[in-house]
Amino acid sequence: MTASRSGTESMLTGTDLVCSFGATPALRGADLAVDAGEVVAVVGASGSGKSTLLHCMAGVVAPESGTVRFRGRDVTAMSDDERSALRRSEFGFVFQFGQLVPELSVLENIALPLRLSGAARSKSERRARDWADKLGVTAQLDKRPGEISGGQGQRAALARALVADPSVIFADEPTGALDSTGGREVMQLLTETASESGSAVVLVTHEPTVAAYAHREVVIRDGRTALAEETAR
Repeated sequence: MTASRSGTESMLTGTDLVCSFGATPALRGADLAVDAGEVVAVVGASGSGKSTLLHCMAGVVAPESGTVRFRGRDVTAMSDDERSALRRSEFGFVFQFGQLVPELSVLENIALPLRLSGAARSKSERRARDWADKLGVTAQLDKRPGEISGGQGQRAALARALVADPSVIFADEPTGALDSTGGREVMQLLTETASESGSAVVLVTHEPTVAAYAHREVVIRDGRTALAEETAR
């Protein structure tokens, strides 16, 4: 499952990934391939290994065996510092509860990836304001995360994920803390803005209505991935 649908090597691939937490196996030989600009939904029941697969693909968790490659580079062979640099420069993240830093303003949260990469404050905040405007949270920029709604927080988290022009956005249950209306809004923003920026999206969800926004689905059961399934947008 390491080749793209066009027959060429995919931008991001995970091959035969095995990962356990203590005596509990999470992945038992999982595979995933993601093309540039593609939205892939990883679906499955709670405890099936969805989030672990995402974390391995993003270089957050090192698998016990198997290989993750990004644009020909072996992520699993990188040092911790190299994987951290890769996540800052190439990957963006959106989580179920946003995970904004509570002590920082919304503006500072959105600009954070650029600041961590060494960009100047003025440049970082200018970019952050641009993305806040695109995602409709300009009025919340001076507030702390605890002072805004869940939907506004997810919009801010999405702006933070996109501010550094990532090649891949990893979204782990990004609508799980929202009502159905807020969830639809976030998914439309996620897929539309990712498409405009050319970012691929790896989306973890157990909700069919969320998975429907993807170009295709990969089903994971008991730590193993099944064949990809084409879905209608």
